[in-house]
Amino acid sequence: MSENQQLVEKAVKGDDSAFLKLIHLYKIDLFKTALSFLKNEEEALEAVQEVTYRAYKNIATLRDSSYFKTWLIRIMINYCNDQLKKKKRLVFNEEIISLQGEHVNQSEIELKEAMLGLDERSREILTLKYFNDMKIKDIACTMQCPEGTVKTWLNKALKALREKLEGKGGDLHV
Repeated sequence: MSENQQLVEKAVKGDDSAFLKLIHLYKIDLFKTALSFLKNEEEALEAVQEVTYRAYKNIATLRDSSYFKTWLIRIMINYCNDQLKKKKRLVFNEEIISLQGEHVNQSEIELKEAMLGLDERSREILTLKYFNDMKIKDIACTMQCPEGTVKTWLNKALKALREKLEGKGGDLHV
């Protein structure tokens, strides 16, 4: 059993310090996931706090300690999707462009806009694969479906993204 799995086992049994160590280990992954969905640093930080609370409250429901990270990311994705539904808008925030100014190049803007134009599952699978560097196996576990299904969804998502980018006259190659 790995050191992380031992920490998870302790956290499930109520060890708060073990839980905090685990959150510390995965906070960057949580933040990157939230930022890729919410497109706002403050909202992403708030999401990390909320998901940390939800994970703490529900740690006893974790069935397999080896899937802690997957379980945590799944909570984050669900939270982010709920937040996006509440806003009922998936419009790229013009303020982000002006605030980030020269840090955001045209290709990044086109990619973010194209991602926002995809369906929820496509955005989710692309985020897990390319922004969180998750393996197909882990994505399948997170999304609770077979690996073959994940591969099919990933191919469809990439094709849809490519079409959106090409439709905008973008020179990004996916």
